[in-house]
Parts: sequence; structure tokens; C-alpha cells
Amino acid sequence: MVPDSLWERIDPLLPRVERRWRHPGRKRLDDRKVLCGILFVLHTGIRWEFLPQELGFGSGMTCWRRLAEWHQAGVWDRLHRLLLEELHAAGQLDWSRAVIDSSHVRALKGGPKTGPSPVDRGRPGSKHHVLTDGRGTPLVVSLTGGNRNDVTQLMPLLDKVPPIRGRVGRPRRRPERLLADRGYDHDKYRRLVWAKGIKPVIARRGSPHGSGLGVHRYVVERTIGLLHWFRRLRIRWEIRDDIHEAFMTLAAAIICWRRLVR
Repeated sequence: MVPDSLWERIDPLLPRVERRWRHPGRKRLDDRKVLCGILFVLHTGIRWEFLPQELGFGSGMTCWRRLAEWHQAGVWDRLHRLLLEELHAAGQLDWSRAVIDSSHVRALKGGPKTGPSPVDRGRPGSKHHVLTDGRGTPLVVSLTGGNRNDVTQLMPLLDKVPPIRGRVGRPRRRPERLLADRGYDHDKYRRLVWAKGIKPVIARRGSPHGSGLGVHRYVVERTIGLLHWFRRLRIRWEIRDDIHEAFMTLAAAIICWRRLVR
């Protein structure tokens, strides 16, 4: 479940927990085994309480606690950034353009960052917002309510791109162009994107289809499909938004790792 090359990158990022010398209690389960359990849930979409004990990954509650603990410590964000830097050093990031889009998922249990979905008869839902480079590598992912307008996350996603090191010169965090569909067609946001030194290439409402932007924008739709290949992300089962965001960031990091090793 956790290849050696992936574990070598994750292990140094995990917080070390000292065992109490007095009343130590049960020995803490090995971090690698717990990570296997987390990935098993992420891949299969199984409920935490149904995690098979015979796999040796610990209980579902142990994996849930460890996922929340590591997310709070910023492990998944640092892993994602580390892999982006390795991709940048290998020349596998395309900074000539970035592409943004979103996808709606059901939130069956409600919770923070949900809202009545305009595409699902007002049922509770959330949106996955994704910003990729020109090749579809996920640079940033975020979670909002299902009723939030896509354009409201345009600037937050651009601001959230971390400085990516790995090559000679200043860290890179700004693409040359930003491609988006008609849902982001607002002159106000075009000016804000220009102010960041990025050229906005956004389809206009009312203009006929066939502008040619789809040739370049399909990469973000493919990346959203890769995110939803992880079954736990197809439907939001978590009431807590931070747990779902942890899964999203971990999945984005795994996509980056796969591109790196291939």
C-alpha cells in the first residue's frame, strides 16, 4: 500500500511522539501501518468502522485520529509541496499556463463547507476546486459549499500556490496565463488576475463554443477525474471538513508522486 519511495518522503515529515515513561499504556501502532489503513480507506471508500482488522492496519478509529493529527500538523501540505518541488526540479511542471475548474460532490451527512446544491435539487453538497499547471499536475485544491460560485475561489486558489523551489533562481509560484471556462467570466476578476502579473484567458458568456480553449483546459477535468478515482472523494461522507480536506490534499500528493516516478 505504501511503496518505499513514497514512504521515504513521508516519514521525515511525520511528528514524533515520545512514549510516556510512566503509565505508558498500549504501544503506539507503527506509522507506516496506519498510513496503509488511511490509504485503504481513501482508495476503497470503505467506512472507518469497517476497516478489516486482519489487514494489520489498526482500527478505523486509530487511522481516523492519526489522519486528523497529521493534517493538523501540516504533513499533507508539506508532502504535496515537496513533490511539486521535485517535479519542478525535473522540469515536469508547465508554468506557461494554469487551468482552474471545480466539481460538485454530494455531502450526505452535511457539515461545514456544505450548501444546497443548484445541480442536485438543493441537496447538501460541496465543491472541489482544483488549480493545475499546463500538464494537469494539481498545484492547489480546496473545498467549499456546493452553492458557492466558482469565481469566488479564483483569487484564493492563486494566492494559495506555494513558492516552488527546485531550480536556479527565485522560487516559482506564478504561471504566465490562467485558463478558465465561462463560470469565471467577470471583468473584476480579470483585473485582479492581471494585477498579479498573470494573463487571464477566460471564455466569454454568450460566445459560441469552439473557441479552442478546451484543447488546453481538458487537463484540469482529467485531474478532477483522477481525484475522484479515489472513491472516498466521490461522495463526501465526513461531517468534519478538515478530514475531507486531508483526503483531498493526500490524493493530490499521490497524483504528483505517480507523475514523478513514471
